[in-house]
Amino acid sequence: MARRTFTIIGTAGLLALASTLAGCASKSAAGPLSEAAGSAVNNHPEWSQYTFTIGDNGGDGSQALAAITGVFDNAPYKVKFARFTYGPPLVQAAASGDIDLGSVGDVPPITGAAQEYGFKIVAVQRSLTPSQSQENILVPKGSSIQTLADLKGKKIAVPQGSSAHGLVLNALKSVGLTPKDVQLVFLAPAAGATAFATGKVDAWAIWNPQSAIAVENGARILAKGLPPIDQTSSYYVASDASLNNPTKRAALTDLLERLAQEFAWAVKHPDKYAQAISQEDGISLSDAKAALAADESRVTAVEPSDITAEQQLSDSFRQAGQITKQVDISSIVDGILPAGYDSSKDDVS
Repeated sequence: MARRTFTIIGTAGLLALASTLAGCASKSAAGPLSEAAGSAVNNHPEWSQYTFTIGDNGGDGSQALAAITGVFDNAPYKVKFARFTYGPPLVQAAASGDIDLGSVGDVPPITGAAQEYGFKIVAVQRSLTPSQSQENILVPKGSSIQTLADLKGKKIAVPQGSSAHGLVLNALKSVGLTPKDVQLVFLAPAAGATAFATGKVDAWAIWNPQSAIAVENGARILAKGLPPIDQTSSYYVASDASLNNPTKRAALTDLLERLAQEFAWAVKHPDKYAQAISQEDGISLSDAKAALAADESRVTAVEPSDITAEQQLSDSFRQAGQITKQVDISSIVDGILPAGYDSSKDDVS
Protein backbone atom coordinates (compact mmCIF):
# COMPACT_ATOMS: atom_id res chain seq x y z
CA MET A 1 0.00 0.00 0.00
CA ALA A 2 2.01 3.01 1.16
CA ARG A 3 5.74 2.70 0.75
CA ARG A 4 8.79 3.98 2.54
CA THR A 5 10.28 7.04 0.95
CA PHE A 6 13.74 8.50 0.89
CA THR A 7 15.23 11.89 1.44
CA ILE A 8 13.73 13.64 -1.54
CA ILE A 9 14.00 11.29 -4.51
CA GLY A 10 11.46 8.55 -3.84
CA THR A 11 10.26 5.09 -4.89
CA ALA A 12 7.07 3.39 -6.10
CA GLY A 13 5.02 6.41 -6.95
CA LEU A 14 7.30 9.42 -6.54
CA LEU A 15 8.54 10.45 -9.95
CA ALA A 16 10.66 13.54 -9.46
CA LEU A 17 11.39 16.54 -7.33
CA ALA A 18 11.08 19.91 -9.00
CA SER A 19 13.60 22.67 -8.61
CA THR A 20 13.28 25.19 -5.82
CA LEU A 21 10.79 27.90 -6.69
CA ALA A 22 12.18 30.54 -4.36
CA GLY A 23 13.90 33.25 -6.33
CA CYS A 24 11.96 32.59 -9.52
CA ALA A 25 10.93 36.22 -9.65
CA SER A 26 14.46 37.18 -10.56
CA LYS A 27 14.47 34.73 -13.48
CA SER A 28 11.11 35.51 -15.05
CA ALA A 29 8.47 38.17 -15.20
CA ALA A 30 6.43 38.59 -12.05
CA GLY A 31 3.25 36.53 -12.03
CA PRO A 32 -0.22 37.88 -11.28
CA LEU A 33 -0.11 36.68 -7.68
CA SER A 34 3.48 37.59 -6.90
CA GLU A 35 2.39 40.40 -4.60
CA ALA A 36 -0.67 38.61 -3.17
CA ALA A 37 0.79 37.95 0.26
CA GLY A 38 3.66 40.38 0.33
CA SER A 39 3.17 41.48 3.94
CA ALA A 40 4.27 38.04 5.13
CA VAL A 41 7.82 38.74 3.97
CA ASN A 42 8.32 41.68 6.31
CA ASN A 43 6.16 40.43 9.16
CA HIS A 44 7.77 37.02 9.54
CA PRO A 45 11.53 37.09 8.88
CA GLU A 46 11.86 34.02 11.12
CA TRP A 47 10.21 31.94 8.39
CA SER A 48 13.30 32.30 6.21
CA GLN A 49 14.80 29.26 7.93
CA TYR A 50 12.25 26.92 6.32
CA THR A 51 12.18 25.01 3.08
CA PHE A 52 8.77 23.42 2.50
CA THR A 53 8.19 20.49 0.17
CA ILE A 54 4.71 20.21 -1.31
CA GLY A 55 3.54 16.76 -2.38
CA ASP A 56 2.07 16.98 -5.87
CA ASN A 57 -0.38 14.11 -6.23
CA GLY A 58 -0.58 12.92 -9.82
CA GLY A 59 0.23 16.20 -11.56
CA ASP A 60 -2.59 18.47 -10.39
CA GLY A 61 -1.05 21.53 -12.01
CA SER A 62 0.13 23.05 -8.74
CA GLN A 63 3.80 23.25 -9.67
CA ALA A 64 3.20 24.77 -13.09
CA LEU A 65 0.61 27.15 -11.65
CA ALA A 66 3.08 28.31 -9.03
CA ALA A 67 5.46 29.35 -11.79
CA ILE A 68 2.68 30.97 -13.86
CA THR A 69 1.13 32.92 -10.99
CA GLY A 70 4.29 33.73 -9.03
CA VAL A 71 2.39 33.01 -5.83
CA PHE A 72 5.55 31.92 -3.98
CA ASP A 73 7.93 34.45 -5.56
CA ASN A 74 7.99 36.69 -2.52
CA ALA A 75 7.44 33.99 0.12
CA PRO A 76 9.79 34.32 3.10
CA TYR A 77 10.53 30.58 2.89
CA LYS A 78 11.68 28.29 0.09
CA VAL A 79 9.28 25.93 -1.70
CA LYS A 80 9.85 22.67 -3.55
CA PHE A 81 7.49 20.18 -5.19
CA ALA A 82 7.69 16.38 -5.09
CA ARG A 83 5.69 14.36 -7.62
CA PHE A 84 3.66 11.30 -6.63
CA THR A 85 1.51 9.12 -8.87
CA TYR A 86 -1.11 8.49 -6.17
CA GLY A 87 -1.95 9.09 -2.54
CA PRO A 88 -0.65 6.34 -0.22
CA PRO A 89 3.06 7.01 -0.78
CA LEU A 90 2.38 10.74 -0.35
CA VAL A 91 0.76 10.17 3.05
CA GLN A 92 3.73 8.14 4.23
CA ALA A 93 6.09 10.84 2.98
CA ALA A 94 4.13 13.38 5.04
CA ALA A 95 4.32 11.14 8.09
CA SER A 96 8.07 10.69 7.75
CA GLY A 97 8.63 14.42 7.22
CA ASP A 98 9.91 14.03 3.65
CA ILE A 99 7.16 16.41 2.55
CA ASP A 100 5.38 19.06 4.57
CA LEU A 101 2.03 19.30 2.78
CA GLY A 102 0.13 17.41 0.11
CA SER A 103 -3.36 16.72 -1.23
CA VAL A 104 -4.79 13.20 -1.47
CA GLY A 105 -8.17 11.55 -2.01
CA ASP A 106 -10.45 10.30 0.71
CA VAL A 107 -8.91 6.86 1.28
CA PRO A 108 -5.13 7.43 1.78
CA PRO A 109 -5.63 9.21 5.15
CA ILE A 110 -7.64 6.18 6.31
CA THR A 111 -5.13 3.56 5.24
CA GLY A 112 -2.29 5.71 6.57
CA ALA A 113 -3.97 6.10 9.95
CA ALA A 114 -4.63 2.35 10.09
CA GLN A 115 -0.86 1.89 9.85
CA GLU A 116 -0.34 4.53 12.55
CA TYR A 117 1.57 7.00 10.42
CA GLY A 118 2.21 10.39 12.03
CA PHE A 119 0.29 12.96 9.99
CA LYS A 120 -2.87 15.05 10.18
CA ILE A 121 -5.64 16.22 7.86
CA VAL A 122 -5.36 20.02 7.87
CA ALA A 123 -7.77 21.26 5.16
CA VAL A 124 -10.19 20.16 2.45
CA GLN A 125 -10.11 20.68 -1.30
CA ARG A 126 -13.72 20.68 -2.54
CA SER A 127 -14.97 20.37 -6.08
CA LEU A 128 -16.59 23.49 -7.48
CA THR A 129 -18.64 21.22 -9.74
CA PRO A 130 -19.80 18.43 -7.38
CA SER A 131 -22.08 17.04 -10.09
CA GLN A 132 -18.98 16.23 -12.15
CA SER A 133 -17.07 13.10 -11.17
CA GLN A 134 -13.29 13.30 -10.80
CA GLU A 135 -12.95 9.51 -10.84
CA ASN A 136 -15.01 6.68 -12.31
CA ILE A 137 -15.28 2.95 -12.80
CA LEU A 138 -14.71 2.31 -16.49
CA VAL A 139 -15.34 -0.63 -18.81
CA PRO A 140 -13.94 -1.04 -22.33
CA LYS A 141 -15.88 -0.14 -25.44
CA GLY A 142 -18.18 -3.02 -26.35
CA SER A 143 -18.05 -4.59 -22.86
CA SER A 144 -21.00 -6.78 -21.90
CA ILE A 145 -20.89 -5.32 -18.39
CA GLN A 146 -23.89 -3.01 -18.08
CA THR A 147 -24.50 -2.71 -14.34
CA LEU A 148 -22.44 -2.83 -11.18
CA ALA A 149 -23.97 -6.23 -10.41
CA ASP A 150 -22.36 -7.51 -13.61
CA LEU A 151 -18.95 -7.01 -12.02
CA LYS A 152 -19.38 -10.21 -10.01
CA GLY A 153 -16.44 -12.48 -10.79
CA LYS A 154 -14.73 -9.83 -12.93
CA LYS A 155 -11.24 -8.34 -12.69
CA ILE A 156 -11.14 -4.71 -11.59
CA ALA A 157 -7.89 -2.74 -11.76
CA VAL A 158 -7.49 -0.12 -9.05
CA PRO A 159 -4.59 1.55 -7.20
CA GLN A 160 -4.55 0.02 -3.73
CA GLY A 161 -5.37 2.37 -0.87
CA SER A 162 -6.41 5.15 -3.25
CA SER A 163 -9.66 7.09 -3.46
CA ALA A 164 -10.61 4.87 -6.42
CA HIS A 165 -10.28 1.88 -4.09
CA GLY A 166 -12.96 3.47 -1.92
CA LEU A 167 -15.15 4.08 -4.94
CA VAL A 168 -14.96 0.40 -5.89
CA LEU A 169 -15.70 -0.73 -2.35
CA ASN A 170 -18.80 1.45 -2.00
CA ALA A 171 -19.99 0.75 -5.55
CA LEU A 172 -19.88 -3.00 -4.89
CA LYS A 173 -21.58 -2.53 -1.53
CA SER A 174 -24.41 -0.59 -3.19
CA VAL A 175 -25.42 -3.72 -5.13
CA GLY A 176 -24.82 -6.22 -2.34
CA LEU A 177 -21.34 -7.31 -3.43
CA THR A 178 -18.09 -7.46 -1.46
CA PRO A 179 -14.43 -7.52 -2.54
CA LYS A 180 -14.63 -11.32 -2.30
CA ASP A 181 -17.19 -11.34 -5.13
CA VAL A 182 -14.74 -9.77 -7.62
CA GLN A 183 -11.05 -9.95 -8.40
CA LEU A 184 -9.38 -6.73 -7.31
CA VAL A 185 -6.17 -6.25 -9.27
CA PHE A 186 -4.09 -3.68 -7.41
CA LEU A 187 -2.14 -1.68 -9.98
CA ALA A 188 -0.59 1.79 -10.00
CA PRO A 189 -2.24 4.17 -12.51
CA ALA A 190 0.20 3.58 -15.39
CA ALA A 191 0.07 -0.20 -15.02
CA GLY A 192 -3.71 -0.05 -14.73
CA ALA A 193 -3.94 1.91 -17.97
CA THR A 194 -1.94 -0.77 -19.77
CA ALA A 195 -3.96 -3.63 -18.29
CA PHE A 196 -7.21 -1.92 -19.25
CA ALA A 197 -6.09 -1.07 -22.78
CA THR A 198 -4.87 -4.62 -23.44
CA GLY A 199 -7.95 -6.38 -22.05
CA LYS A 200 -6.21 -7.96 -19.07
CA VAL A 201 -8.87 -6.58 -16.72
CA ASP A 202 -12.62 -6.14 -17.16
CA ALA A 203 -12.92 -2.76 -15.47
CA TRP A 204 -10.71 0.03 -14.18
CA ALA A 205 -11.31 2.48 -11.34
CA ILE A 206 -9.28 5.63 -11.89
CA TRP A 207 -9.37 9.41 -11.66
CA ASN A 208 -8.74 12.28 -14.08
CA PRO A 209 -6.97 12.89 -16.35
CA GLN A 210 -6.62 9.14 -17.00
CA SER A 211 -10.38 8.61 -16.75
CA ALA A 212 -11.20 11.45 -19.14
CA ILE A 213 -8.57 10.25 -21.63
CA ALA A 214 -9.89 6.68 -21.52
CA VAL A 215 -13.45 7.90 -22.15
CA GLU A 216 -12.26 9.99 -25.11
CA ASN A 217 -10.68 6.81 -26.46
CA GLY A 218 -13.93 4.85 -26.25
CA ALA A 219 -14.19 3.59 -22.67
CA ARG A 220 -17.61 3.72 -21.04
CA ILE A 221 -18.33 4.97 -17.53
CA LEU A 222 -20.03 2.22 -15.54
CA ALA A 223 -20.23 4.16 -12.28
CA LYS A 224 -19.39 7.79 -11.56
CA GLY A 225 -17.49 8.80 -8.47
CA LEU A 226 -20.32 10.82 -6.95
CA PRO A 227 -22.32 10.62 -3.72
CA PRO A 228 -23.59 8.40 -2.23
CA ILE A 229 -20.87 5.98 -3.39
CA ASP A 230 -18.00 8.47 -3.47
CA GLN A 231 -16.84 11.86 -2.21
CA THR A 232 -15.89 14.74 -4.49
CA SER A 233 -13.46 16.21 -1.96
CA SER A 234 -9.80 15.57 -1.31
CA TYR A 235 -7.77 16.30 1.80
CA TYR A 236 -4.59 18.19 2.56
CA VAL A 237 -2.31 16.32 4.92
CA ALA A 238 0.71 17.64 6.78
CA SER A 239 3.49 16.17 8.87
CA ASP A 240 3.19 16.12 12.63
CA ALA A 241 6.71 17.55 12.79
CA SER A 242 5.60 20.72 10.97
CA LEU A 243 2.34 21.05 12.89
CA ASN A 244 3.88 20.62 16.33
CA ASN A 245 6.26 23.56 15.87
CA PRO A 246 4.20 26.77 16.40
CA THR A 247 6.43 28.95 14.19
CA LYS A 248 6.60 26.39 11.42
CA ARG A 249 2.84 25.77 11.71
CA ALA A 250 2.12 29.46 11.12
CA ALA A 251 4.37 29.45 8.06
CA LEU A 252 2.68 26.27 6.81
CA THR A 253 -0.70 28.01 7.06
CA ASP A 254 0.64 30.83 4.90
CA LEU A 255 1.93 28.23 2.44
CA LEU A 256 -1.46 26.55 2.19
CA GLU A 257 -3.27 29.84 1.68
CA ARG A 258 -0.90 30.74 -1.16
CA LEU A 259 -1.43 27.32 -2.72
CA ALA A 260 -5.19 27.83 -2.44
CA GLN A 261 -4.86 31.22 -4.15
CA GLU A 262 -3.19 29.72 -7.20
CA PHE A 263 -6.07 27.28 -7.67
CA ALA A 264 -8.60 30.11 -7.18
CA TRP A 265 -6.74 32.03 -9.91
CA ALA A 266 -6.69 28.92 -12.15
CA VAL A 267 -10.49 28.59 -11.99
CA LYS A 268 -10.76 32.10 -13.44
CA HIS A 269 -8.17 31.30 -16.13
CA PRO A 270 -9.14 27.84 -17.44
CA ASP A 271 -6.89 28.05 -20.49
CA LYS A 272 -3.84 28.57 -18.28
CA TYR A 273 -5.09 25.85 -15.92
CA ALA A 274 -5.36 23.38 -18.79
CA GLN A 275 -1.90 24.40 -19.93
CA ALA A 276 -0.52 23.68 -16.45
CA ILE A 277 -2.13 20.23 -16.31
CA SER A 278 -0.95 19.43 -19.83
CA GLN A 279 2.58 20.41 -18.90
CA GLU A 280 2.71 18.43 -15.65
CA ASP A 281 0.98 15.28 -16.87
CA GLY A 282 2.61 15.19 -20.29
CA ILE A 283 -0.78 14.99 -22.01
CA SER A 284 -2.31 16.93 -24.87
CA LEU A 285 -4.00 20.25 -24.23
CA SER A 286 -7.32 18.80 -25.43
CA ASP A 287 -7.07 15.92 -22.93
CA ALA A 288 -6.27 18.40 -20.16
CA LYS A 289 -9.31 20.49 -21.05
CA ALA A 290 -11.50 17.36 -21.02
CA ALA A 291 -10.46 16.66 -17.44
CA LEU A 292 -10.75 20.26 -16.28
CA ALA A 293 -14.53 20.44 -15.77
CA ALA A 294 -14.37 18.13 -12.77
CA ASP A 295 -11.02 19.35 -11.44
CA GLU A 296 -11.87 22.94 -10.51
CA SER A 297 -11.88 23.25 -6.74
CA ARG A 298 -11.82 25.46 -3.68
CA VAL A 299 -9.91 25.04 -0.43
CA THR A 300 -11.72 25.28 2.91
CA ALA A 301 -11.30 24.45 6.55
CA VAL A 302 -12.24 20.95 7.71
CA GLU A 303 -15.91 20.73 8.67
CA PRO A 304 -17.77 18.21 10.88
CA SER A 305 -19.45 16.75 7.79
CA ASP A 306 -16.01 15.90 6.38
CA ILE A 307 -15.09 13.98 9.51
CA THR A 308 -18.41 12.12 9.38
CA ALA A 309 -17.94 11.19 5.71
CA GLU A 310 -14.40 9.97 6.31
CA GLN A 311 -15.47 7.99 9.37
CA GLN A 312 -18.21 6.23 7.42
CA LEU A 313 -15.74 5.34 4.67
CA SER A 314 -13.19 4.14 7.21
CA ASP A 315 -15.79 1.92 8.86
CA SER A 316 -16.70 0.47 5.47
CA PHE A 317 -13.05 -0.35 4.81
CA ARG A 318 -12.75 -2.04 8.19
CA GLN A 319 -15.94 -4.05 7.72
CA ALA A 320 -14.79 -5.21 4.28
CA GLY A 321 -11.43 -6.34 5.65
CA GLN A 322 -9.46 -3.79 3.62
CA ILE A 323 -7.81 -2.43 6.80
CA THR A 324 -7.14 -4.36 9.99
CA LYS A 325 -7.53 -1.57 12.55
CA GLN A 326 -10.42 0.68 13.49
CA VAL A 327 -9.60 4.31 12.73
CA ASP A 328 -10.93 7.32 14.66
CA ILE A 329 -10.91 10.07 12.03
CA SER A 330 -11.28 12.89 14.55
CA SER A 331 -7.89 11.88 16.00
CA ILE A 332 -6.12 12.61 12.70
CA VAL A 333 -7.66 16.04 12.05
CA ASP A 334 -5.80 19.23 12.96
CA GLY A 335 -7.16 22.12 10.91
CA ILE A 336 -4.84 25.04 10.26
CA LEU A 337 -7.17 27.35 8.30
CA PRO A 338 -9.48 29.84 10.01
CA ALA A 339 -13.10 28.77 10.42
CA GLY A 340 -15.08 29.80 7.36
CA TYR A 341 -12.02 30.12 5.11
CA ASP A 342 -12.96 29.56 1.44
CA SER A 343 -10.41 30.14 -1.31
CA SER A 344 -13.15 30.74 -3.89
CA LYS A 345 -13.79 34.03 -2.10
CA ASP A 346 -10.16 35.17 -2.42
CA ASP A 347 -9.70 38.39 -4.35
CA VAL A 348 -7.69 37.08 -7.29
CA SER A 349 -7.98 38.08 -10.91
